[in-house]
Amino acid sequence: MSRDALVVGINQYPFLKDTPTSKAKNLVSAANNAEVIAQRLEEYGNFRVRRLPETLQGEQRQVASEGLVKSDTLEEAIIQLFNPVGASIPETALLYFIGHGLRKNRGGVTEGFLASSDVDPRKNQWGVSLRWLRELLQKSPVKQQIVWLDCCYSGELFNFAQADLGTSLQEQTRFLIAASREFELAEEDIDGKHGVFSKALWQGLDPRQQPDGLVNNDKLIEYIAQTLKDIPQQPIWYNPNQEIILTGEREDILIDIPDGVCPYKGLRFFEVADADYFYGRELLTQKLIQSIQVGKGNFLAVLGVSGSGKSSLLRAGLIYQLQQQRRLPGTEEWKIRIFTPGEQPLISLATAFLDESATDIQRAEHLKIAEDAINEGATGLARLIKASRSPRTLLIVDQFEEIFTVCQNPSDRQQFIASLLGALQQTADKLCLIFAMRDDFLGKCAAYHELADLIESNLVMVTPMSVEELQRAIREPAAKLGRKI
Repeated sequence: MSRDALVVGINQYPFLKDTPTSKAKNLVSAANNAEVIAQRLEEYGNFRVRRLPETLQGEQRQVASEGLVKSDTLEEAIIQLFNPVGASIPETALLYFIGHGLRKNRGGVTEGFLASSDVDPRKNQWGVSLRWLRELLQKSPVKQQIVWLDCCYSGELFNFAQADLGTSLQEQTRFLIAASREFELAEEDIDGKHGVFSKALWQGLDPRQQPDGLVNNDKLIEYIAQTLKDIPQQPIWYNPNQEIILTGEREDILIDIPDGVCPYKGLRFFEVADADYFYGRELLTQKLIQSIQVGKGNFLAVLGVSGSGKSSLLRAGLIYQLQQQRRLPGTEEWKIRIFTPGEQPLISLATAFLDESATDIQRAEHLKIAEDAINEGATGLARLIKASRSPRTLLIVDQFEEIFTVCQNPSDRQQFIASLLGALQQTADKLCLIFAMRDDFLGKCAAYHELADLIESNLVMVTPMSVEELQRAIREPAAKLGRKI
């Protein structure tokens, strides 16, 4: 499998100055950071690494601490990495950049840049556009695309409302990490040798620190999130729910199969605890994650025929990936509740706010508070949401059709829908709603115009699995237990 990497570490910025007579804003440790990342990728990741700028020390290629990298050179190298000419397309392409990052604001429109050595904002020379990089990734034929940016304002890579983080090709995957949010500076140096983010990245890529001798995207994100949790600079990432092996190798291990363990659920749905055996819906899970990113969407309708796997998708797919796999930054702090409306949907909604760890007396008290708030309608529900310590509450109403089939009180039905949709308008990104429903009940929603409009604009269909997805759903759970089909 062909694996190419472009490792860029720029120290020299002769024209980047506050005034024409002030000192150039050169960096001290960028080249050193880039070199240790390059060595790790070569030694443990089987990557073919190109360095910029590059020098030869004897027969050893190294990132040059005194070298210059012009904007055209950097741009062309990125093109060769992700969209090379000819038929020699790598399976995996990785871009690591450390240097200055710049942010231009014109007329309220911001744009981020990777700063090359020839940048001079006073002459409107900014470097390589992150918007351009984003578009290049979308056009790239490379199946596994990896971008790690250690520079100020690197979070601008994610600021594209018109572009999904997902991929159009079924087998294509993107793994993106930015060292800081779009408005943040990145801490450049902590010990004269390593930047804060790059040191965590370098340590996290060491497969010798893993019990199984392997680092994949999930393990790297877990390490970075844990290591940098207490610093002001907060990395952000897009971590796909498809595995990318970064360093080390997986060894075949003989598994002792526990008696009575069956990885298949039959007609029952997969719970969060069954996620280890949930396969075949990776792409659809990723689509749900993309659709509910903060700032991109606060409502989603998940529709499909009876038995299509909606409940499993929400529990073993979406909830598991958000809570335990860190697919997006900060989702482990979200309050996520899933419930069915039942005969009394308002009580079901109030019960969703209860804490499982509370005592019976505390639960009774909390239920009374929640019921009183919900009885006030949208304003009361919005107050409950705003009072939460969690940065976001994700309410998932599974089997939403029970509003029409089980609930027999039209007044409760009307209040339930009106409260949820009204609270959605009053809570900004603090609340996100997901309704999962059999598609043959879509017509029933037409009587509620606001709901019908939201569903039409924010719809994800759970379609039948492809042959490849069915094969994964059958083979992979068996493989987890050491069996073959």
